[in-house]
Amino acid sequence: MKTKQQKRKERNAMGNNRLIGEQLLMTANRLCTEFGHEYVTPEHVLAALLGTREFAETMMMMNMNVHRLASHLKDYFEKLERLPESEVYNHEESYLFQSLKSRLQSVKEDIDPRFDNCIVFEKMLEQKNSKSTELFMNELEKEEDIPLFLLCFRHVLSPDDIDNNERTYNDVYEDELDNIHNEQAQSLLRCMNNELESRPPLIGREQELEHTIEVLCRMEKNNPLHIGDPGVGKTALVWGLVRKIVDGDVPDRLKGSIVYQLEVSTLLANGQFRGELEKKLQDAMEQLSSKEGSIVYIDDIHTMVGAGRSNDSNIDATDVLKPYLDSGKIRFIGTTTPDDFKHHLERNRSLIRRFQQIEIKEPSISESIHILTQLKPLYEAFHHVEYSDEIISYTVTASDKYLSDRRLPDKAIDLIDAAGARIAVRKELNSNVSKELIAELLSEMSRIGTVKIDEESEAAVETLNDRILKQIYGQDEAVRLVSEAIQMSKAGLTDDGKPLASLLFVGPTGVGKTEVARVLSRELGVELIRFDMSEYTEKHTVAKLIGSPAGYVGYEDGGLLTDAIRRSPNCVLLLDEIEKAHSDIYNILLQVMDYANLTDNRGQKSDFRNVVLIMTSNAGAQYANQANIGFGGGLSRGSAMQAQVKKIFKPEFLNRLSSVVTFNDMDKTMAEKILTKKLNELREKVEARGIKLIINEEVFAQLLSEGFSKEYGAREMDRVIGSRLKPLLMREILYGKLRHGGTAEIIKTSDGIQIK
Repeated sequence: MKTKQQKRKERNAMGNNRLIGEQLLMTANRLCTEFGHEYVTPEHVLAALLGTREFAETMMMMNMNVHRLASHLKDYFEKLERLPESEVYNHEESYLFQSLKSRLQSVKEDIDPRFDNCIVFEKMLEQKNSKSTELFMNELEKEEDIPLFLLCFRHVLSPDDIDNNERTYNDVYEDELDNIHNEQAQSLLRCMNNELESRPPLIGREQELEHTIEVLCRMEKNNPLHIGDPGVGKTALVWGLVRKIVDGDVPDRLKGSIVYQLEVSTLLANGQFRGELEKKLQDAMEQLSSKEGSIVYIDDIHTMVGAGRSNDSNIDATDVLKPYLDSGKIRFIGTTTPDDFKHHLERNRSLIRRFQQIEIKEPSISESIHILTQLKPLYEAFHHVEYSDEIISYTVTASDKYLSDRRLPDKAIDLIDAAGARIAVRKELNSNVSKELIAELLSEMSRIGTVKIDEESEAAVETLNDRILKQIYGQDEAVRLVSEAIQMSKAGLTDDGKPLASLLFVGPTGVGKTEVARVLSRELGVELIRFDMSEYTEKHTVAKLIGSPAGYVGYEDGGLLTDAIRRSPNCVLLLDEIEKAHSDIYNILLQVMDYANLTDNRGQKSDFRNVVLIMTSNAGAQYANQANIGFGGGLSRGSAMQAQVKKIFKPEFLNRLSSVVTFNDMDKTMAEKILTKKLNELREKVEARGIKLIINEEVFAQLLSEGFSKEYGAREMDRVIGSRLKPLLMREILYGKLRHGGTAEIIKTSDGIQIK
């Protein structure tokens, strides 16, 4: 058996003046001649390396694509200029090739000739500006893998070592692999015990925390799974557990435990090769198995379902976890949302049975106020502002009302945090956060035009009736009923789980039913969402409101109604001409009026608690004129319409309405006010072009006479103005004396209405 010294003497006998890798460099020169290139370069050296079995085998060990690298190298050579075949020319050495030879000549150590190619390759990689280095690194996963590649290359070049006193390259290779696997395992696990100082304390959640500790203390199935909506505090609950463990305020069975967070994103990253993800996860779990009292926290555990699964294998990351879930050496805490649990975890019964499910519900308003009050000093110290108790209470209640698509306490915490940041941007430090600022932020987050604070909202509702009456004429009783329904809700005298108001407007066409909805939305400062129900006369069209069933066209688009309310949860919802819709629509509205929510085809809920639901109908209008005819001569017009409404709509539908509002027919007084309003609107339009519009009394009387119609209502006014006045103005504005502005006096002559 040769000793280390004997080997060194043999290598010295070969001569220290030999050029390392001389054989490989000669092959590179030969390739340059065959390709007809003018200069030999490091790329020719890389091509010579690819021609060796050992280099190709090393690439395959590292899961690299040998053929792709060879193809890219071939493409590079084809782009180089070739010498004419008829010309005899001795190629020269490029600057980088000469630099590579200099690096090899500078190697002073005694090198076993078996490793020459590895040394050449290592020195070639030191040339960062070389195309050969660029091509190779494009195939290697990351630069940090170069040492491992070199070790693998050495191992392939000399798999056996004849000296028992020396560690074989195989040993070095295995040790290096172990070190890398240990580093990868450590990068997957983050010790939460060491990061406790930067985390706020857990407020409340005593019952859920106690339940979690109970599950962790069990002998079997000691793995809690927290299920709750985003923002309810699942992660905060785990940090609360960590704090109790560090403080020693836990049963003896949990004292000294260390909680590690499994970085799922790191686990899934760089796992494109089959089995790599499972190997990394298994190494991490094996490391923890040797540490007593290890607890692994997996946030969004549903993301691990299917991770690592391939076309020819159904095994995924959760299958790697199952033996460790059963062993009891490691305890696991998982978190997920109800939707993700249903879609990803519920079907994996073998995984779920190993967990104990704990529901994390959204805290109530009073609990959320308590949580924010306890967290207030942290945010005051960070932002250098002050939050009064009144502001905390207002923030929680307002966020609960306007941000219905999010959950407490997260949305309220976001508001006070954003308020502090807004003050910092405005450089108003050491000031108090106001309700106006919270309302401003709420308007931005909830996509509402203006969120009114309590006092403004109360004042706006108090004068709501008068403000609407200034814009709606002759429908005083209808406006009063609408205003009272809104005021009743604002006073808190209606059920919390219902819309602000559910109103059915009935009356002849053109008397202001739709206009009341427009004015109401404008005065409340909310969006008007209108659906023309004549588009939903067929049974299958009703599905568009809540979304098509699975497997049908449009399933991924969601529902028109549910999506609209989810985008604008504070609005006036107008369903125009409801009696024309298919009868299935009433079944949908029953749920809205009863529970103020609607579930779409994807299982997402829309909140209608801050919606004013208005439905309009012409039902019974045609019978109103017959109210005083026949034996029922004492019946009023409103009563006649109400009677027809009861015949058309189902009792369970009418029974859930806040009010059925009957609109009056248009009379002469109402017609005069409407005509005046519409002419004023026309004046404002022409004034924008510098035109003053004057209409004398005779013209007004003629327009009133032609436009007054009980049958067609105010829409007849629009037609008269559009056919009598607007054509005259149009001709003069485009081609006549009003092109540059002026005064347009409308007079009546023997030839009709004209511009003076």
